[in-house]
Amino acid sequence: MPTIKVDGAELYFEEHGCKNAPALVLAHGMGGNHAIWFKQLPILAERYRVIAFDHRGFGNSIDLTGEGRDAYVEDLRAILDYLVIERAILLGQSMGGGTCIAFSCTYPERVISLVVSDSLHALVESPDVKAIMDEARAATRDLGQIDRVLGKRMQKEEPIAAVLYQQINSFNAVTRHNLKGSLPRFEPAQLAKGGFPVLFIAGVEDVLFPIEAIRRVQQQITGSKLVELANTGHSAFYESPKEFNAIVVAALEEII
Repeated sequence: MPTIKVDGAELYFEEHGCKNAPALVLAHGMGGNHAIWFKQLPILAERYRVIAFDHRGFGNSIDLTGEGRDAYVEDLRAILDYLVIERAILLGQSMGGGTCIAFSCTYPERVISLVVSDSLHALVESPDVKAIMDEARAATRDLGQIDRVLGKRMQKEEPIAAVLYQQINSFNAVTRHNLKGSLPRFEPAQLAKGGFPVLFIAGVEDVLFPIEAIRRVQQQITGSKLVELANTGHSAFYESPKEFNAIVVAALEEII
């Protein structure tokens, strides 16, 4: 299995697609790991050099020192350095969206484009956004994982997919209850200064990051775009993969 050793961790990653194509990094959320992207890989690997990695403590990656989120940005840089990738497209969902946002603000010169799915992690919340998010955090604090991450449509129409989501999550050593560290936070406007396109994709029924909060943050980032998916919860890539993949491909074809 492809792994690299960094300070305090062993990081697992997979490569798919053509090595001569632009690099596209997939950063999973709290409930996932590299395997969660199985609905994206067949489509994206036709066009890009796709790298799906496990954050330390998730999937096949090991967090030896328990740094957790404190190390996520430098872990991503280490993977890109190891693969000799100077610049990459970053696509992150939820927690992984925060990793990609923080990396983009720290190393903007290494980013071709940023796609953030169902996430505002690593961004400073303005008072109006914080009010919305505080209400959502209180309302979802005691929800089980599936009710947090999947919308009602998928739970009703595709119960097997909900079971699979839980099975993939079971391979993680880390949960939201024991994850350590924190991502640095940046003002949303800083993303606009990076010189790369920013696209938000969000499920309208996301209970963790309400669509109104994402709308307000996106409006603070000059030149960014937001695409909303109806009947979709927190895991847009998993719940509405056909639409999600088409949005990503179309957006990237405009800039590459």
